[in-house]
Amino acid sequence: MVLSAIMVQAQNTSNASYRFTLEDCINYALDKNYNRQSLKLTEESNAVAYQQSKDDRLPNLNASVSENLNNDQTGSYMSGNASVNANMTLYQGGSLNHAIERNRLQMEQSSYQTTQFENDLIIGILQSFLSVLGNEELLKYQQSVVEASEEQLKQGEEQYKVGSLIESDYMILKAQYANDLNNIVDTEISRDNNLLSLKILLSMDPSMGLEIVHPDTSVVTEISIFPSQQEVLEKSLAYMPDLKISQYNVDIAGVSVKSARANYYPTVSLGASVGTGHTDFSNFGTQFSDRLNERVGVTVSIPIFSRNQVKSNVTKSRIALQQAELTQKQTELALRQDITKEYQNVVSAYNKYNVTNIRQQAYQQTFDAYRVQFGVGAITAVDLLQQQNNYISSLNDYIQSKYNFILLRKILDVYMGEWISM
Repeated sequence: MVLSAIMVQAQNTSNASYRFTLEDCINYALDKNYNRQSLKLTEESNAVAYQQSKDDRLPNLNASVSENLNNDQTGSYMSGNASVNANMTLYQGGSLNHAIERNRLQMEQSSYQTTQFENDLIIGILQSFLSVLGNEELLKYQQSVVEASEEQLKQGEEQYKVGSLIESDYMILKAQYANDLNNIVDTEISRDNNLLSLKILLSMDPSMGLEIVHPDTSVVTEISIFPSQQEVLEKSLAYMPDLKISQYNVDIAGVSVKSARANYYPTVSLGASVGTGHTDFSNFGTQFSDRLNERVGVTVSIPIFSRNQVKSNVTKSRIALQQAELTQKQTELALRQDITKEYQNVVSAYNKYNVTNIRQQAYQQTFDAYRVQFGVGAITAVDLLQQQNNYISSLNDYIQSKYNFILLRKILDVYMGEWISM
């Protein structure tokens, strides 16, 4: 799978470094994630089991050769036998066909189980990727706030020296500057932890370098137009592998009932063999002409009484079928509820994003105005820092709501089976 990411060999190190877009992360994970690779192997194993169940209808063919040294009252002599045997089940109450059907269903179901894992994997990548984006965007604002705090501290120091600022206000400015620096450290740690989580989802060595490529900032505008709740519900129910997996469980349980009932019926098998033998080596050359024996037979095995084991197995398999049907209904009901709730969360998240966007712009303008007033000594440091903290708080809310909306909106795309890109 081709990635658009740029792979760079870091200087003086053997570790590779990657620059990944969101699509690159998803493609890389679908190719490298260890758990997904394991599920693909399970698919292959189920395909082999399906093929084997079809081959079980073919006859068995075995050959045997023996040579013995014998000793009795007549003396010592050699003897030997050679034979070819074949057996084939002609009828077994449909057990062979039921086994083929069950293995086919399990093989097909495993592919949907892989898709189910892929959806969860993509959602996990979205969460980590967007968290890194949010951290890095927050860092840019925090760095500008630190620059403003540093400038305010310099202005405060000058005012303090000339006596126009009391010592307590000056110390508040120093404390605020230190706090703003610490906020940057905390955000960097959070970003690195989210980046590590992303590497784990990609099954990437944590020591490898990974830089994410920021998407176009217009993505929020693009995804703010989303389909109706009914359309999302219909598409999701048609695509989501959870429903298909539960339906396969019902089908498999139905076949298990038929397989259990098959034990009520007789088993008919066909057997044939060709063999020959010799005593000592005096007739070794003629054993195929004068000692050749052939056998063909049909065996019928009729179940008469099995201590009610067959009846019990049929009853238990019917109960398992009813449980699978109830689980299937519950799965559909839960999916409808989850999808409806997720859609409403998206609407709520979008409204919150718009509100926090307006609020952070307003607080930014207020903060900028207070900075000018503080520079000319018109307000106290306490007044300035109160507005600065209001701005920082509103900024955090804005960035959090922005990326929360993007995440929830993209999760809807995952539910509907849409390819995820930014």
